[in-house]
Amino acid sequence: MPALFVKQLTVIDFSYYCATRGLVGESWLVDVILDGQLNEEGMVFDFGQVKKTIKQTIDDFVDHKLLVPGTHPAINIAAEHGRMNVALSTENRGKIICDAPSSAIITIDASEISPSTITPVIEQHLKQVLPDNVENITLRLYPEIINGPFYHYSHGLKKHKGCCQRIAHGHRSAINIYRNGEPDPLLEADYANQFRDIYIGTKEDITGEFIDNDMAYFKFAYTAQQGYFELIISQPHCYLIDSDSTVELIAQHMANTIKTAYPNDKITVQAFEGFKKGAIAEL
Repeated sequence: MPALFVKQLTVIDFSYYCATRGLVGESWLVDVILDGQLNEEGMVFDFGQVKKTIKQTIDDFVDHKLLVPGTHPAINIAAEHGRMNVALSTENRGKIICDAPSSAIITIDASEISPSTITPVIEQHLKQVLPDNVENITLRLYPEIINGPFYHYSHGLKKHKGCCQRIAHGHRSAINIYRNGEPDPLLEADYANQFRDIYIGTKEDITGEFIDNDMAYFKFAYTAQQGYFELIISQPHCYLIDSDSTVELIAQHMANTIKTAYPNDKITVQAFEGFKKGAIAEL
C-alpha cells in the first residue's frame, strides 16, 4: 500500500500535570505517515493539504494547552459553563490548580501524559479530517535532541492575542550563554537547573499568597481575550520576573542578571522557546 510521510510536520508546545514533577512545560516534534490508496491525482494526500489540514488539526487539538491525565487518582476535574477546573495534589510540590476556559485544557483518558498515551488520542482525532482513500495514520511524537543544557518551563502571556495567553502552557528549551563571545557551560547549567519544571510568573499577575499545610502558594490570575485564567501553584515551583514572560523578556532578564555578576564582560544570551526559535539579548 502506498504511504506518504512528513518529518517534523509541527511542534506541539504545551504543559501537563505530572504527579511527581508538578506542572511541566514540554515541546514534542511530530512525524506523520499516511497509508492509503492513490487518488485521481496519483497521491495519497496532497502535501499542501497535509500541512494545512493535519498540522492545523493537531495544533488546534493540543498545542498551547494544559494536558491533564484524567484517570490519575491525584487529579480532580470539574467542568461547567464552558470552563474547567483541574487540580493536582503532589507529595513534593503541593497542589496545583488551574481554572480556565475549556479551550485551554484537555483531559486524556490515561494515568500519565507521555508520547505513548497521547499519540493514539491524536491519531483518532485526525481520522475525522482525512479523505476516504487514506486508510491509516501513524504519528511519532518525540522531544528534540538537545546537546547541552535545557529546561522545562510553563507560563502565560495575558497580552497575547493568540493561544499564548493561556496561563499554563509551556516549552522544553535549550539555553546558550556567552561571556565575551565564549560559551559559558557553567552559567548554562545553572539556568537550566533554576528553570527545571518551573512556572515563570509575572509579579503583577499575582493576586494572592497563602500558606496551606506548611506550603507557600501564589495565586496568578488575569483576564485575556479568551477569558479569565487562574493558576494556584506552590512558590518553590515559581520563578518571578518583573515583566511579562515573553522569550524576549526572559532572555533580557537573564542577561541583566548575569551582567550584574560580571559587569565588565560582554554577555550574550540565546534563549530558546521550544524548537528552533527564541530570542537573543546582549549587554
